[in-house]
Amino acid sequence: MNGSELQILAQDFWADKDGIRLWVNRKYLAGTSGQRPVLFLVHGSSYSAKTMFDLQIEGRNDYSMMDHFVRLGYEVWTMDHEGYGHSDRSAGYSDIHSGVVDLKLAMDLVIRETGQQQASFFGQSSGALRAARFANFYPEHVSRLIVDAFVWTGKDAPTLIKRAKLLPQLLASNVRKVDAAFYQSVFTRDHAGASEPGISDIVTRAELQYGDTVPNGTYLDMVSNLPVVDPDKVICPVLMVRAEHDGIASEEDLLAFYAKLPHPDKSILKIAGLAHAALLGVNRHRLYHAVHSFLTMPERIDINFTQSA
Repeated sequence: MNGSELQILAQDFWADKDGIRLWVNRKYLAGTSGQRPVLFLVHGSSYSAKTMFDLQIEGRNDYSMMDHFVRLGYEVWTMDHEGYGHSDRSAGYSDIHSGVVDLKLAMDLVIRETGQQQASFFGQSSGALRAARFANFYPEHVSRLIVDAFVWTGKDAPTLIKRAKLLPQLLASNVRKVDAAFYQSVFTRDHAGASEPGISDIVTRAELQYGDTVPNGTYLDMVSNLPVVDPDKVICPVLMVRAEHDGIASEEDLLAFYAKLPHPDKSILKIAGLAHAALLGVNRHRLYHAVHSFLTMPERIDINFTQSA
């Protein structure tokens, strides 16, 4: 884009986690550093932040959620969790709680660079679990929470029922192999027509440059350690989004979690035309719209007043 008023800038940072380097990325419009509300994006189990949130595809428009929300007036941050993407690989499993530690280190960078103590957090799939658990432990840093493809207890979730059969293999190693067939399955397991043909090939090329394994920790948590989030301790406004086609959680499970959320500003939304990999689907703009609408809801007017006779 031409013109400094529309120029999107990117900065890379490194957080140190006891000797493990974690990649943190920031995008914002030139001339607005620290002046716009912060939106922090949290990736899921099988591909890294750049692929999930900032995919640049020649000849295709607007596959970068980061760029989309920068243009809408946000400063957008994300990170690669331990064992993913640019971040260091280790002998650790990179489970959900490990992701909370990662997010705290990244949030320290957000505070240092922007002066803002809070951010809105968006998490997808196991990233939704990371973000929601972060809100449990560090509520002072979370102004709003959006979770997409979230799961609470895992009850009656078709994908997790199938995944549980792999538990012995998951326990045997801290990583699992990924390849073109695996990434193809991500885009076909719920509804094959929900993404453009060829997207899985683009994702495969993007991810295999980092290596052919990803950590097992979030898979293990989702099949054997749920629940990992306490809804009673998520005290900020919450938007829960579920794709029309998604076997990661039952609607009953999501509604039970929603009912326990204490903040009166809470929404649960099912969006037609989306599958589990919603951010890379043909109807991703419907999800963008829902997120932006939630983040821009006007502040409430206090109605606790005494009416005169």
